[in-house]
Amino acid sequence: MTHPLHETGRATATLVERVRERLRADRTDPSGSPEAVARVARSELRHHNDLALARGLAPLEDEPARVREVVAAVTGYGPLQPYLDDPTVEELWLNAPDRVFVARGGVSERVPVALTDAAVRDLVERMLHSTGRRVDLSQPFVDASLPDGSRLHVVIGGIARKHWAVNIRKFLPGYRSLDRLVQLGSLSPEAAGLLSEAMRDGRSVLVSGATHAGKTTMLGALVGACPPQQRIITVEETFELGVDAPDLVALQGRQPSLEGTGEITLRRLVKEALRMRPDRLVVGEVRDAEALDLLLALNTGVPGAATIHANSAVDALGKLAALPLLAGRNIDRGFVLHAVASSVDLVVHCERTGSGERRVAEIVRTTGRILGELPETETLYRAPYREASR
Repeated sequence: MTHPLHETGRATATLVERVRERLRADRTDPSGSPEAVARVARSELRHHNDLALARGLAPLEDEPARVREVVAAVTGYGPLQPYLDDPTVEELWLNAPDRVFVARGGVSERVPVALTDAAVRDLVERMLHSTGRRVDLSQPFVDASLPDGSRLHVVIGGIARKHWAVNIRKFLPGYRSLDRLVQLGSLSPEAAGLLSEAMRDGRSVLVSGATHAGKTTMLGALVGACPPQQRIITVEETFELGVDAPDLVALQGRQPSLEGTGEITLRRLVKEALRMRPDRLVVGEVRDAEALDLLLALNTGVPGAATIHANSAVDALGKLAALPLLAGRNIDRGFVLHAVASSVDLVVHCERTGSGERRVAEIVRTTGRILGELPETETLYRAPYREASR
């Protein structure tokens, strides 16, 4: 027996195709005329229901909802569009065409969306259309920025088991200020004042934490606290920060072509950024040999800010001291340790609690000295204990 949800999905897909055919015949651009799409969708829906009733079949109920669904499919990203438009949704992912999840407030939930493999591929192709990036057998992974600033990550079937795996991480601009994070309870007013003063004074700040702990949001808030006269250069593999400032240049890396040429790495971007007279260099995420170039830049007196995956603030410093060793065998660990201790002023460690809340767990400052195998630190702020999410 066919599930009613699948029957409705097939009927809606047929309706979408008829609407597209009419728009093509009328030479109407759906992206520029959503009102026209709604009119055609309403007309086709009523025609469909008249035929269904005449044949003794179930009609498509809830006309306004069906019309919105068709308009989203034709002008946006189909059944996913309502969740992308929902300001409470932070992230959306597909494990399979009929297994779709969203996260709100750090808590995930499955949503009643059922697609097909072909529909998922079509949606991904439309999302990538304006990015200049692609995903296929020769390049089975892709990271790209959608027009609204959200980050798209795709793994095709064969690498992912059976179905394509799609993840869309939204970056909500309303959270990109320290004051807003205070209102949300992510950090105390005193901690916000400490960080704001650090950015004004040109100190270098490292933001650490696990995945989904709020590192990018915190980094964006720190950039927002920079003085307006500062020239800021941001460097990212894929545009995620979505920050703005009077004098800001945002740089993004590039994947290699089919021939294996044309790649632009974070290491190259950091070096180019230093030629652009930055008052502050911002690296979206440090996870490879670009850590060496960042440290060299900080040691020339250019203030920096970056994120790094780590389990604590001290662990973040240790990782930042280890990553430059990936740049080559001639890198001296002693030099790197002293470079970290002398050039990184503060570490802001973020965490996600068991309830999904994201907050600043601790802020430490470096003393400039080495203690054993790690830079010595002093704790400036520590949040009340709550169990972190793992």
